[in-house]
Amino acid sequence: MILLKAWISAFRLRTLPLSISGILLGIALANINGKWDFGLFLGAICTTLLFQITSNLANDLGDTLKGTDNKDRVGPMRSVQSGAISKKIMTYAIILFSVLSIISSGLLIYHCSISLSKQVLFMYMVLAVLCVIAAITYTIGKKAYGYHGLGDLMVFIFFGLVSVMGSYGLFGLNINILTLLGSISIGSWSVGVLNLNNMRDQENDKQSNKITLAVRFGFLGAKNYHFVLMLTGILTWILLISMISYSENKGLYFFCLLPILIIVFHLNKVAKMKHPKEFDPELKRIALATFFASLLLFSLSYLLS
Repeated sequence: MILLKAWISAFRLRTLPLSISGILLGIALANINGKWDFGLFLGAICTTLLFQITSNLANDLGDTLKGTDNKDRVGPMRSVQSGAISKKIMTYAIILFSVLSIISSGLLIYHCSISLSKQVLFMYMVLAVLCVIAAITYTIGKKAYGYHGLGDLMVFIFFGLVSVMGSYGLFGLNINILTLLGSISIGSWSVGVLNLNNMRDQENDKQSNKITLAVRFGFLGAKNYHFVLMLTGILTWILLISMISYSENKGLYFFCLLPILIIVFHLNKVAKMKHPKEFDPELKRIALATFFASLLLFSLSYLLS
């Protein structure tokens, strides 16, 4: 039972809804354009979850190897750090989930091969490999990009641009202004979740030589950066929903703006925070707000199509 809890902790279940938010949004936009494929939907969700679990396991191992996960860390103790899972076993788990991610990606690409050109298929194959590499090298390796302030950029690219545009493009559709706005919204909010995590761990990361943007900006600068991220997401989301409502002539889509209230409440709390521990509960709040925004649009696109 203890070992099972350690693996569940290593999977970091609270990160999984955020990881599929961009997929839900991309498929919702395709559905609005009259495209729907259950096999594609299921394959995209499974593949993304496998990518995220691979990343979470790699982070668990990488931060322990580099000494970042230590007794001074503000967040919860990790599985390798605690000794519940050995470094060797975790390495095997990372390899296993990397292979499963590639297999799942391959099956998804094969399923969509009828509607895609050879050039696009090759692009998706390369993208799948890059996703696995990015998942692992965030904290593992001498040049782990998460330790050099590049984590925010990579989250924006993979959680926003790749997730939304990639899932939309699997239907054989060309990207447009809606996919761009959606990518920016999901990407900005996802980076916001990472920034909250980095603000929480700011002091320990600095001592461990993990130079995140939160470390570079300092406490106040990281807060201001967070407000920019959240407000950028809000603005692009409002534009996205307004354009969809206007083009579809269906005012019910405006219900998708409700999660913005959660984000506004969150920003009010963040403005008053003075201690790193206070940021931890807010990670879940923004992750779920992002997920619910995508889920609302996905559900309405299905019901109103």
